Amino acid sequence: MVDFEFTFYTFEYFLMILVRIASFVFVAPFFGMNNTPRRLKAGFAVFVSILVYQSVIPKEPLEYLGMFDYAIIAVKEGIAGLLIGFAANICNSIVLFSGKIIDMDIGLAMAQVFDPINNTTSGISGNIYNYFILMLMIISNMHHFILRAVIDTYEILPVNGIVFDWQHLMTSMVTFMGDLMVIGFRIVLPIFACIMILNCILGILAKVAPQMNMFSVGMQLKVLVGLGVMFLTIGLLPSVANAIFREMKKLMVLFVEGMY
Repeated sequence: MVDFEFTFYTFEYFLMILVRIASFVFVAPFFGMNNTPRRLKAGFAVFVSILVYQSVIPKEPLEYLGMFDYAIIAVKEGIAGLLIGFAANICNSIVLFSGKIIDMDIGLAMAQVFDPINNTTSGISGNIYNYFILMLMIISNMHHFILRAVIDTYEILPVNGIVFDWQHLMTSMVTFMGDLMVIGFRIVLPIFACIMILNCILGILAKVAPQMNMFSVGMQLKVLVGLGVMFLTIGLLPSVANAIFREMKKLMVLFVEGMY
């Protein structure tokens, strides 16, 4: 049986739930895309908050001394939602990082396109990989997992029960930076190896036939070889997506551990 009756105390509790869920929705991948209407985000956050209020959260009055303490609770709930959403969203920077390195290798670093998801300009390769990873996220229902994850945080991070361990959060970010480099260079490695071999061949040809303009020839060959390797390795994207999704889960767990 669903009970939508609110008292003054339970309504205060519901507002704190809404703050955490709304902060998460406006930052998390897929849910917080910039090309999604803000009214839709707000309505979705309210809808999810009502479901969480009815099914998961015990309706207990908050204990605070005044408006200032209540505002502190709201800020803590907002930071918690932002950190959980940020932990999932920042993992998309792995493919953007790889795309920038690929563009520098094949000569497309100067070609920048506008990314409406991140509201910034990014390289062509990184933008393509980012859309592929987002598509695989939807197909694999990873967006359901991250939404369920923020709901499950109420079991270990109840309202007004958050204690930030900033040292642990900093360590989590350092761990992520290391994983970003490792996963990013693994994505780039096939193209990097082929371009390195091509550079060696062009260097040998420049010595053997100095009358040929290897600079103009090499620019075209790098683009063709780079796009060819990207086409041949497109079947590895599910494995790349699995690695990124595992990193999302790992980072979300580390951030939640730093808040209790």
